Amino acid sequence: MNKLKRYRFFLILLFGLIILTFINQSVGWNAFQLTGKSILDMLFLLPPVLIFVGLLDKWVEKETLIRYMGEKSGIYGILFSLLLGVIAAGPLYVAFPIAALLLKKGASIRYIVFFLGVWTTAKLPVIVYEFASFGVKFTLIHICFGLLFFYLMGIIFEKFYDHQQLLKYDITKNESL
Repeated sequence: MNKLKRYRFFLILLFGLIILTFINQSVGWNAFQLTGKSILDMLFLLPPVLIFVGLLDKWVEKETLIRYMGEKSGIYGILFSLLLGVIAAGPLYVAFPIAALLLKKGASIRYIVFFLGVWTTAKLPVIVYEFASFGVKFTLIHICFGLLFFYLMGIIFEKFYDHQQLLKYDITKNESL
């Protein structure tokens, strides 16, 4: 019964997909194909990321990470988060295991939120696409406002959530903050 409770969201979505297929076979079949393709993409992308996170966990000392992304890292935290986010590749769900590792190693919540924001707005592929499609002015305005917004959101998150409180949160037990 506990397994069913853990996977209830997945089972509800699967049931909805089956009902959709009975109602409209072509739309349901397209949804099944898209879901299968997304799952395969994720299965090919996540294992290397998790291996990378595991290696980072062993290779990067906690003290080093705290020095560059801890509470008192200052401009180094901003620059390091910016660098990590800009050179990123892949969809946002790839960033979450990295963010969890950073949190575990003692990085400031401010810089983790900033890193996730940079990942979404200022990845190198996004910057190149925006320059080519929308021009320099739009790209600079978008990136500058996005970075400022995410840095301020990081400060706000830091005010509301204690670092130790977030470390105690265990997603596998479906605990809430």
